Amino acid sequence: MSTQAAITIAQSWQDVDIESMCAKVRVIAFDLDTTLARSKMRMTEEMGRRLAALTHLSTVAIVSGGRFEQFRTQVLDVLDGLDTPPDRSRLHLMPTSGTRYFRWQKGEWVCVYAHDLAEQDRAQAIASLERHAQELGIWEERHWGHRIEDRGSQITFSAMGQQAPVEVKESWDPTNEKKNALAMAVAADLPHLQVRSGGSTSVDISERGIDKAYAVRELASILGVSVHDMMFIGDRMDPEGNDYPAALAGTMPIRVHNPDETIAVSDRIIALLSDRSS
Repeated sequence: MSTQAAITIAQSWQDVDIESMCAKVRVIAFDLDTTLARSKMRMTEEMGRRLAALTHLSTVAIVSGGRFEQFRTQVLDVLDGLDTPPDRSRLHLMPTSGTRYFRWQKGEWVCVYAHDLAEQDRAQAIASLERHAQELGIWEERHWGHRIEDRGSQITFSAMGQQAPVEVKESWDPTNEKKNALAMAVAADLPHLQVRSGGSTSVDISERGIDKAYAVRELASILGVSVHDMMFIGDRMDPEGNDYPAALAGTMPIRVHNPDETIAVSDRIIALLSDRSS
């Protein structure tokens, strides 16, 4: 698929034919930050109820650059508190951009696979991120928590720190220019690794070839479905964004800008799938 074709199909939720998508969808996959929840924040109960409802209508996956611990605090803790729980057996979790995969087995979340970076690669990635962030003037003196996090299978740069207030994160680089410039500079140092602009202030580095395209293909293989029968909902569908590979892989991509839009498109999907199953 050409880049132009992928740009064309990664349309806003208001412009896609959701009814046609729901007629064939077998897996509904979501990004996490700025899609299911604001950056590093717990998703709302309203979102949790939609996500839980979808697990009773379809297989659901979450594919995000965050660690599994973030999935727990942002998503799982909310789902655990709902009056109507999700069908966890139909919920698949793929943290650190799909470099790890968890599923519900025998009453707990089990790591099925993990693709950790070599120690030397992690050290090189950390050094390159810090050097280029300083050169580009985005090594912010004021920050909240770690600016660079070693997640084992992924190194993540967060310009304002992992624990920065969400308003600070969302206002830091609204056009993505700063993140994209850093990603390009670091990628030149690390041609054997995958470097992508991630969430609102982040750049993610992982093993080359293991990104959200790998994640959706791997999940499709595990579940015995076609990638073309998977819906992917995310906010970073631009060519530099970390949701874009899922569009390139052949999923049915839907672009949202915030969790409110995700709730709106989820309501539409739930209504259509409910009618189909009745």
